Amino acid sequence: MSKVKVQAFSISIDGYGAGPHQSLQAPLGIGGETLHQWFVPTQTFRRMTGQEGGTGGVNDDFARRSMEGMGAWILGRNMFGPVRGPWPDDEWKGWWGASPPYHVPVFVLTHHPRAPLPMEGGTTFHFVTGGIHEALERARDAARGKDIRIGGGVATVRQYLQAGLVDEMHLAVSPTLLGRGEALLAGIDLPALGFRCTRHVGADEALHVVLAKGA
Repeated sequence: MSKVKVQAFSISIDGYGAGPHQSLQAPLGIGGETLHQWFVPTQTFRRMTGQEGGTGGVNDDFARRSMEGMGAWILGRNMFGPVRGPWPDDEWKGWWGASPPYHVPVFVLTHHPRAPLPMEGGTTFHFVTGGIHEALERARDAARGKDIRIGGGVATVRQYLQAGLVDEMHLAVSPTLLGRGEALLAGIDLPALGFRCTRHVGADEALHVVLAKGA
């Protein structure tokens, strides 16, 4: 049976998954780009963005595995774009351009209906107005036995965690402090939800921690 996973999710030492004041110019919030300094130089990220080269090693191993075996993704609306309220038109098609890196169906949580959006490379964005459970049910159908990745942002991951719907989580703890922003785990009792640490690997740019249920 497919698992619901949070993969390659970067947080600061003080627990923030995004900085304050997110905007079109700063989609990760002020200082948020520092969370991903382990990921951006990797071979995996560079391939995703049409570039050559990149670093290997521990960081690339985790980056590569985070993209493997996924049959569907679930995203919060902010992970799709900065538009708020009713969709003014269909002009905005995501942060990634014409060929997003997902290559599978992606279910975007929103309060406002929008027609499905097929993109190059096998990605189709589906806009779900019925909440996290409807999105997960549709993602399971689309995944056909493969895993489902909760891609973020922080609020979306928290909703799925609090509902007890996440089976496994890989966090990349970046050696940076944000001080403010969106805290990923504040008030969430992971042991009570059944999580245990199954692996932790350090690199200069991040501490990779894998948490899983039933371990």
